[in-house]
Amino acid sequence: MISFRSIPGLVAALLLCQGAALAQPRPADPRLEAATRVFEGLSEAERKAIQADLIWTGHLNSAATGNFGPLTFRAVNSFKAGRGQPDGQLSPAERQELVRLARTAREAAGFTVVTDERTGVRIGIPQRLLPKREALPNGGSRWQSADGKITLDVSAGPASEPLGALFERQIAVNPNIQRRVTYKLLQPNFFVVAGETPGGKFFRRQASGPGGLRGFSVGYDKAVSATFDKVVTAIADSFEPFPTGPAPAAPSAGAAVAAAATAIVPPVAAATERLGVGLLVGRELVLAAQVSVDGCKALKVGGRPAKLRLQDQASRLALLDVPGLAAQPGPGLREAAPIAGEAAVVLGFDGNGAARSAVALAGEFRAGAVFAPLQPGGAGSPVFDRQGRLAGVITANASEKTLVAGVAPQGSYAMAGVGALQTVLAKAEAKLPAAGAENVDRSTGAIVEASGKAVLPVSCVL
Repeated sequence: MISFRSIPGLVAALLLCQGAALAQPRPADPRLEAATRVFEGLSEAERKAIQADLIWTGHLNSAATGNFGPLTFRAVNSFKAGRGQPDGQLSPAERQELVRLARTAREAAGFTVVTDERTGVRIGIPQRLLPKREALPNGGSRWQSADGKITLDVSAGPASEPLGALFERQIAVNPNIQRRVTYKLLQPNFFVVAGETPGGKFFRRQASGPGGLRGFSVGYDKAVSATFDKVVTAIADSFEPFPTGPAPAAPSAGAAVAAAATAIVPPVAAATERLGVGLLVGRELVLAAQVSVDGCKALKVGGRPAKLRLQDQASRLALLDVPGLAAQPGPGLREAAPIAGEAAVVLGFDGNGAARSAVALAGEFRAGAVFAPLQPGGAGSPVFDRQGRLAGVITANASEKTLVAGVAPQGSYAMAGVGALQTVLAKAEAKLPAAGAENVDRSTGAIVEASGKAVLPVSCVL
C-alpha cells in the first residue's frame, strides 16, 4: 500500500487557469499509438534528448521524462508543421533539424549544467543570459542578468522546520505584498510555489533530503517571458537537489540522429492503461470515479485485483470490491456542503504506472466543483476541507491538458458532494463516520497523516 507523507512539487512558468468538464472516453488514435511504439523503441537517453530538444525549441512545456503521451505527440507535430505529416514521429532528417535548432537555442543561452560548490545543488545555468554571479550571505549562490530583470538563486541549509510548514508560509496571503500565487503543489519530498507580481513572474522549488533543505527560485520580468519561459522549463528539468554520479554530458547531435535512424518499431503495442484514485470506505470496499473504471477489462487498487460492485450514474461514482485490502481509519464526513472560495486539499497520485507517487494538492471549492492542479489520472481523488473533513470526490479527469515542466496547471473539476457520497455508500450498506465538531484548521501534513492511508491508486486495463 502506498501511504502519504506530510511533506511535499515542480514548477510552473506559464500556468493557464482552465475549466475541465467531465472527461469522456475517447477512441484510440492510431497515429498516437504508432508514434508511441516508435518512441518506446528508442533508448531512454534518446527519448529524453528528444523531449529536451523540444523544450528548447519552445514546443514542449514539460519535463523530459522519457515517457510518451499526448503532450509529446502534439509537441512533435507542432515542430513538424510544414515539414511532414502530423504522425508524431521524427524522420532522421527531422530529428537532425530538431537537434540543430535546439543546440542553437542552448548555445545562445549559454546553458550549462553545473554543480554549485556552495550548496551542492546541480542545476542548468543560462550563463550568457545570467552573466553576473555572486555569493549570498545565507550560503547560497545567485546568477543575474546584466540588466537585473532575471535572477536565479540557489540555496541550501539545515531542515530547521518541516517542509510542509515552509510551504504553508510560502502560500500565505500577505496584504502588504502584491503577489498572486497561481500554482502550488506538495509532494512527498518537495514543494513548488509559482505566481506573478504586477511586473514579473516567479517560482520556487524546495526539496528535503539527507542533506537538509535545498532549492532554487527564479524571478523575471514579464517583458522577457516570451523568450525566457522555455529556459525556466529547462532549468527546472535539470534541477537535482541531491545529485549522485557525474553531471550529464552535453547532448550529442550525431548520437541522436543515429539513434533516430536505427529505431525499430516494436511489433506489439503495450497494454492501454487508465489511471485513477480510490478511497477506502469500508472493509475491502473502495469508492472511485466512474470515469476511471468504466469499460475496464481488469482493475487493480493499491496493486490488488479488484472487481466492480456498482456504478451510480447520477453521482458518477463507483464502488469496488478489493479482497484482502486491510482496513484503514476512514475520514470523517463533513455535514454541510462547502462554501465557494473555501480552501480545499486534494489527495491523489501523479506519475505513470508503478512510478505513481502520492501527492497533496492545495485548491479551493467552487459550486459543485474543486479548483486545483489535478494531475493526470486524478479522477476519484477525495477532497477535504481545511479541518480535515471529507467534502467530496472528484468525478472528472484531467485530460488533454497543457502541462508545465511535467506539472498540471490549476483547473476546475466536477465533484460529487457529501449527499452523493452518502447515497452511493448506502447502496452498499456502508457509511463513513461524521466528522467531529472541532472547527480548527489543520496543516496539509496533518490532513495527510489522518486520511492519506485510505487513499489508493487505481489502475484500469482497457
